[in-house]
Amino acid sequence: MFDARHQSLPDRPGVGYKAQHFADLRVDPGPVGWLEIHAENYMGDGGRPLAQLDALADRFPISVHGVGLSIGSEGPLDRSHLALLRRLCDRINPASFSEHLAWSTHNLGFLNDLLPLPYTAATIARVCDHVNEVQDHLGRRMLLENPSSYLAFTESTHSETDFLADVVARTGCGLLLDVNNVFISATNLATRPQDYIAAFPVEHVAEIHLGGHDEDEDDHGAPLLIDSHGRAVADPVWALLDITLARTGPRPVLIEWDTDVPDWPVLRQEAARAARALNAVTA
Repeated sequence: MFDARHQSLPDRPGVGYKAQHFADLRVDPGPVGWLEIHAENYMGDGGRPLAQLDALADRFPISVHGVGLSIGSEGPLDRSHLALLRRLCDRINPASFSEHLAWSTHNLGFLNDLLPLPYTAATIARVCDHVNEVQDHLGRRMLLENPSSYLAFTESTHSETDFLADVVARTGCGLLLDVNNVFISATNLATRPQDYIAAFPVEHVAEIHLGGHDEDEDDHGAPLLIDSHGRAVADPVWALLDITLARTGPRPVLIEWDTDVPDWPVLRQEAARAARALNAVTA
């Protein structure tokens, strides 16, 4: 059984680490109090990426974010992937580990996307089995992230927030609340993001994410948002963060910027805006 005792991330802004920012983070981190890495980028045996990560882990709490476990897959979890993930976590002892409520594998193939799930009793059972397996294998609690959605399943019998609450109750995992994903899903599915936040089991939120998205239209001319992580956080998402923090209180808030990565001063400015939001709710 996993040990739920773990180091916590500070209730400060964090950023997704990119190698081009290594020197800046060591000299001028600004308000940044922690870093996130994508696990799959650090599963090798050595080299510069792991050497830089070791140096940063001496200074910053690290959040390890997985993108390849396929928690919602109908098939079994990849044991070799789990073994590499355990090796990485044992090496740096991260303050947090998280994965997505999604699937990305089928048969023996890996799909380079995070695909949605129907929210049914059968899906809950499968996701809980996988979450328990991950936590037992790693010996630590994991956080489960709400997805960005582009469609809804007619066979779903649970709301997303009820589904996540049920998984937490059965497994003891925590939650990662991605506010940008909430805004994307609400826009695409024509619902109110404020209602989603009001229904979310915020007492289990250990980490909050923000990121940029792209705007498009579907075949009927309705707004369609794409979770791109390739630009600054949109103003409506910042406003939704304020609503979220009013419910959760201060939490670690991450700025995700994974494509078209800007120079450090731009990313630091986004982190500073997150710091102001956290300071406001603390005051």
